[in-house]
Amino acid sequence: MYRDDSLTPKFPEFGLPFGGYLDPNNRWVKKAAMIPWKVVGTEYKNQLSGSTNGSPAITGRMAFGALVIKEELNLSDRETVEQIRENPYLQFFVGLEGFQTDEPFDASMMVHFRKRFPVESMNRINEAMVLASKPSKAEASPDKEDPSPKDSPSPSEGSTSDENGAETTEPENQGQLLLDATCTPADIRYPTDLSLLNEAREKTEKIIDRLHQERPKGSKKPRTYRQKARKDYLAVAKKKRKSAKVIRKAIRKQLGYVRRNLAHIQTLSQTVSLSVLKRNLYRALLVIGELYRQQKIMYDLKQKRIDDRIVSIWFPNVRPIKRGKANADTEFGAKLHLSLVNGFAFAERIEWNNFNEGTGLIDAVQNYRCRFGFFPTDFP
Repeated sequence: MYRDDSLTPKFPEFGLPFGGYLDPNNRWVKKAAMIPWKVVGTEYKNQLSGSTNGSPAITGRMAFGALVIKEELNLSDRETVEQIRENPYLQFFVGLEGFQTDEPFDASMMVHFRKRFPVESMNRINEAMVLASKPSKAEASPDKEDPSPKDSPSPSEGSTSDENGAETTEPENQGQLLLDATCTPADIRYPTDLSLLNEAREKTEKIIDRLHQERPKGSKKPRTYRQKARKDYLAVAKKKRKSAKVIRKAIRKQLGYVRRNLAHIQTLSQTVSLSVLKRNLYRALLVIGELYRQQKIMYDLKQKRIDDRIVSIWFPNVRPIKRGKANADTEFGAKLHLSLVNGFAFAERIEWNNFNEGTGLIDAVQNYRCRFGFFPTDFP
């Protein structure tokens, strides 16, 4: 069951246990006035199941406000909840009726909040925020007189005709459109092929241990040579200088250990169901199978790239993005194609795989016209 956000009290009505009122010039009060909460509530409600049973769902304002606070202050999920619990301005921002000392929601709900605001919803909220901040024609030019007929453009100066033959005036090009591509860095350690294979080997060993627990008592446990494999990895990982020949030899050994473990898992799965594995281990097993295939191909072909390359077992969607910078030639995360108009940023394209942002120029110009009703004058 979902409660409408429109029942949230206005700014002067926010109650403080120690008396007084909130400062209207506070940054969180100003931010709350800028965000179109009605649009936020609609986008949030569309992601819910629509069931009328159970306790009332957390409002869209609280969910979206918590995400804004987390990103604005660069906090963790738990710290975000603590900051909201301690700060009356943050409690007003998320739509509470008055100051309270209890946690408004559990920190684990932040995961669900992020899922309920997909990229399409965030773009619509962003556009609604920009349109709401644009001054109306009366506010933009209150003293400007109505144009006389002689000032109207002639058909040759930009007029067109509709299906009925009536003349319609095309709006003049206005504004500037700035396009750029960037990468959102993901919170993963810098991956190497050797460390990835070592991590995959350790996870497969845990999976073998878990499957072996479900076998009848007295069954012989498959040999994984984990101590020897760990020793081989550390012998290379602790070296300050590693030659390409040494690294290639270490990768070959780790590939052999992972291949043996995957074969043991396949044999064990014939007598023990993989459903006994926890969700994270089962997901890791699927990723490790593809990771081994990619690493084996690169090792056999002596190459360092492959399509849809996996650089993290826990974040298989993260891709290496070539940026060509002096201090960071490769970044890891999603690539964004952004457009900047009058200080407002719009996400034109977001993908985990690398792409050429030059192919999105026409789409960005068309989106500019859909948002503002005219084409830009130039591209600085």
